[in-house]
Amino acid sequence: MSWNLPTLLPLLAGILVIGCGARPGAPPPAPSQRSPAPAVTAAAPATAASSPAPTAPALTDAQLRTEDERNTVQIFTQSSASTVFVTERRVVVDYLAGRAVEVPAGAGSGFVWDDQGHIVTNFHVIQKARKVTVTLQDQKPLPAKLVGAEPRRDIAVLKVFAPKDKLSPVTLPPAGHPLQVGQKVLAIGNPFALDHTLTTGVVSALGREVDGIGGVTIRDMIQTDAAINPGNSGGPLLDSSGRLIGMNTMILSKSGSSAGIGFAVPVDTIRRIVPQLIKHGKVEQVGLGVRIDPLRRLERRFRIEGVVILGVIEGTPAARAGLRGLRETAEGVGLGDVLVGLGSERIKNYDDLYNALDARKAGEKVKLQLLREGRRIELELELVVVQ
Repeated sequence: MSWNLPTLLPLLAGILVIGCGARPGAPPPAPSQRSPAPAVTAAAPATAASSPAPTAPALTDAQLRTEDERNTVQIFTQSSASTVFVTERRVVVDYLAGRAVEVPAGAGSGFVWDDQGHIVTNFHVIQKARKVTVTLQDQKPLPAKLVGAEPRRDIAVLKVFAPKDKLSPVTLPPAGHPLQVGQKVLAIGNPFALDHTLTTGVVSALGREVDGIGGVTIRDMIQTDAAINPGNSGGPLLDSSGRLIGMNTMILSKSGSSAGIGFAVPVDTIRRIVPQLIKHGKVEQVGLGVRIDPLRRLERRFRIEGVVILGVIEGTPAARAGLRGLRETAEGVGLGDVLVGLGSERIKNYDDLYNALDARKAGEKVKLQLLREGRRIELELELVVVQ
């Protein structure tokens, strides 16, 4: 069979298009009814690529957190109900209008002590308040009355009347449970009159001394780097088990913000004082049965180191032990005994004497070191309750 050129040209053009592909910029070839295979072959890879890749099982919120985060969340959840807001109101006199009005004067924090409605806070939070309200977790403010206070330890106890199911007492550790520098602490409070706020840190130091309101230093304070802002005062300082280890009291900062060192009254002091305030409205203070001057006017004037005994109360162990107070002489007033030691503690001023007697009980016998007419003597006597 013979082929002529006009007959072969269409066939050759089709072969070139199928074998070599279209030239760049050339129009696409017309679809052919006899060649569906390329379309099927091109669709197969697209179907395989559209299949979803296998995914890992979703993690819960708890699984996404670290162990320390889970502990922090748990403590805040279970302990925030024990933390309350304490708001004080004071009377302000408007001399131009000739009237006195009550205004909000500040806010602090506190914590529920028992299911009888007793609330523990700092004394300085309610020191000048005319009225005090306490807000529990249900956000309802309740009127509170002052049960008792110990300014020298910056502790006060309030009472509110609320159903027991609305009160969630704080958890106390075992008596004498030791603290260690470096252990985790959590501070809950109401800074800036906000809702419950949590800060965390560690115990930075133990046994610190800070100036108290009552004219004596507060000893054995806990130092922490957890942020304690204005409004945190009176709130609980907790350990990683959610137990009370202290009461947030103050910060030491040049700016007044939380960028400083925080201090907390230790739980052992709170545990000793609060029951006395609930029972008696004051702390039972023991003494020697002598009269002294807490302002130390005589000691400062004559630069005497120690506590000058001004007089001895008749019928007390001090009188029976032979202690001497000031006496009249031909030259004027003569100095009697100067207390310079109690037990193993050195007494340089009233602050030392108060703290040396603070943890002791009536009836306990102590040894006193005295200076009498330039000589050092030692006497033993029994402590009595100071009225």
